[in-house]
Amino acid sequence: MLVAIVEHKIDVKAVRAHVSSSEFGAILLFEGVARDNFEGKPVGRLEYEAYAPMAEAVMREIGEECLERWPGLSLGIVHRTGTVEIGEPSLVIAVGSPHRPECYEANRYILEEIKVRLPVWKKEVYEDGASWKANS
Repeated sequence: MLVAIVEHKIDVKAVRAHVSSSEFGAILLFEGVARDNFEGKPVGRLEYEAYAPMAEAVMREIGEECLERWPGLSLGIVHRTGTVEIGEPSLVIAVGSPHRPECYEANRYILEEIKVRLPVWKKEVYEDGASWKANS
């Protein structure tokens, strides 16, 4: 299982490669990307902060729960900190699985648990200021 908090652009291809196997019939890749608006207000960029050891421990815990529910998967979970420009991924979740149903279920489980439990803080930066938001 790959879990990481990184301060640079996420290498999406590397995360995908980590979960690839000739035994798998499904690989699902989720990229949470920075969008240019929030509730009609233009967003210029996002800034994320985290204490990496704590955040990675939570990500690993979520991954282990996932593997208990759906054994035999391969997982990659990477979250970015620092400045994230519009269109860049701040979160990548990759799941490799023998079959697609558990691949979809596991990927969604990881995403929803991260949104509730991961200690990462997001700031939206606008032309006229900034606002801290829930990481959802």
